[in-house]
Amino acid sequence: MTGGEYTTGIYVNTRIQILPEHLSNKIAAGEVIQRPESVVKELLENSFDAGSKSITIVIEEGGKRLIRVSDDGEGISNQDALLAFQRHATSKISSAGDLEAIRTFGFRGEALPSIAAVAQVTLKTRTSEDDAATVVQIAGAGKPDVSAEARERGTTVIVQNLFYNVPARRKFLKSDTTEFRHIYDVVQRLALSQPEVSLRFLSDQETILDLKPGTKEQRVRDALGTRQFEGMIPIDEQGDILSITGYIGKPSFSRKTRANQYLFLNRRYIVNRSINHAVFAAYEHLLLKNSFPFFLLFLEIDPHRVDVNVHPSKLEAKFEDEQAIHRFVHNLVRKTLSVTDSVPAISAHATERGGEVGLRFTEGQHSWPEKSENTAPDLRYSPFGSEHAFSTVSRGGFSHTDGKEIASRLLGENQDVQGGSFGEQGSAQEPAIETRPAQVWQIHNKYILLQIGSGVMIIDQHAAHERVLYERVLERFTTDSHSAQQVLFPQTIELNPGDSMLVREILHHFEEIGFSIKPFGGNTFVIEGVPTEVKEGDGRKVFEEMLALYKESAIHSPLEQRDALAKSFSCRAAIKAGDRLTEQETRSLVDQLFATKMPYVCPHGRPVLMRISLDELDRRFGRK
Repeated sequence: MTGGEYTTGIYVNTRIQILPEHLSNKIAAGEVIQRPESVVKELLENSFDAGSKSITIVIEEGGKRLIRVSDDGEGISNQDALLAFQRHATSKISSAGDLEAIRTFGFRGEALPSIAAVAQVTLKTRTSEDDAATVVQIAGAGKPDVSAEARERGTTVIVQNLFYNVPARRKFLKSDTTEFRHIYDVVQRLALSQPEVSLRFLSDQETILDLKPGTKEQRVRDALGTRQFEGMIPIDEQGDILSITGYIGKPSFSRKTRANQYLFLNRRYIVNRSINHAVFAAYEHLLLKNSFPFFLLFLEIDPHRVDVNVHPSKLEAKFEDEQAIHRFVHNLVRKTLSVTDSVPAISAHATERGGEVGLRFTEGQHSWPEKSENTAPDLRYSPFGSEHAFSTVSRGGFSHTDGKEIASRLLGENQDVQGGSFGEQGSAQEPAIETRPAQVWQIHNKYILLQIGSGVMIIDQHAAHERVLYERVLERFTTDSHSAQQVLFPQTIELNPGDSMLVREILHHFEEIGFSIKPFGGNTFVIEGVPTEVKEGDGRKVFEEMLALYKESAIHSPLEQRDALAKSFSCRAAIKAGDRLTEQETRSLVDQLFATKMPYVCPHGRPVLMRISLDELDRRFGRK
């Protein structure tokens, strides 16, 4: 470092210099004003904080040439109008304690000096107490020009020639169309958070949005469109600490990007990875591969329990108890999805690549419940295990609709109700019940056909059994007792050193599934017992195929170990296409499928159920 001589309080001949104020203001402005969208966001939030009931946004050339935001809010007094352009000037906080409970979008006036540092700005504002409006004109953070004019109460901010004095920043702005799209997104988000405010948005003299005040539902429908609204599921939960309202998308309403994900905290739009993950995990296998769910969630929480001042643009928030918020959101979304009919429908409008037919696996998401004591599995071999193997299904930490309700919704009114359990075990006072289809057929030794109240349902027998076995294995992972079916003739298997090391690492998980495998020296193992679903003599084959699938998933889609093993076991141990089933086995499989938590898709995301409505059949045969 080059030294310098200290003379009368100033260092001379130094490399480090204190920047002049006009230059530091331009740099600081870049932290808040990154593009025209930033200007619109700051000005709109100021208008909302001012209690406005009507706001108009006008832009030209994607906001590069002009941005004008007018409101009918409380306005700024004559004395405060000039102060609003001073750095760190605000009417929203007066002490450090105010930062711990922020209830506004921003600190009124904080954006104005940043905008004025890189644009030509005109502020016109009037309060109810003032006789005339105060007009402040300022360019490049220069000396302001103050005048007066007549106008109604409220504020208008006109921003012209953004970045005119920072050519490097202006050069990196995108096309007018791209900048317009960014502005539209921020206007739409803020409009969704304030349904009681009338909002007009014009671009190059064309009206883009004209939203009237109304309910939250009306604003969502008007801002996002009726067609998109029909793909949403309402969500509402009032908790002691956190309340959530809004909408989540039906599984068929997924998108290829995260663009259609809206999260508002105390009406402020935020981005939070933990909440995004909670929503995504709740969809489990219901989404198309590389797709993302739609959600529009409004979270209300005590401001003292959250910090929204952790990001320069206040886009992020830090919760006091992040894990509790994650669990609350995850459980609520999953519970909502569990009571929604997600069976794909085959219709004349569905295509091979589109429509509602495709459901695919995205990635494994499963929250493991605590250890619990459940009934041990039936040790007698059956391709399906005991007929009511899911009489004790762990909730995994969230409320879930019981099997009867799911079956009733899917099968309709025409069904037999018989004794026995179906879905989750009820209390001692609640008799367990089971809903079963009246007629069941196996076709082509591959599919199961059911008559349901609204038409016909088709079940893929292999995918259905995969789902049953997958959830059964997950249940075994939560129990302390894991009994294996002893084989008459133990099978020896020799592995390469890499596989041998891997098996030793995950051997306890194999035992939890129901295998009894003992090391036999070196890289050799002996299979002495297998799960009840594996036939005598198939133990080594199933074990080798599970190991191969586990290694493949670890390379292409790393999963939690137990989840990956549960998937591989269910795939290899399930009945196959071409296996003939007796009527009793067919009914047993249907019973157990409807007793699972997620009967709609297999563990790998393929659809288990397809439905053809009676109306669709009538149309196909010319009856309608």
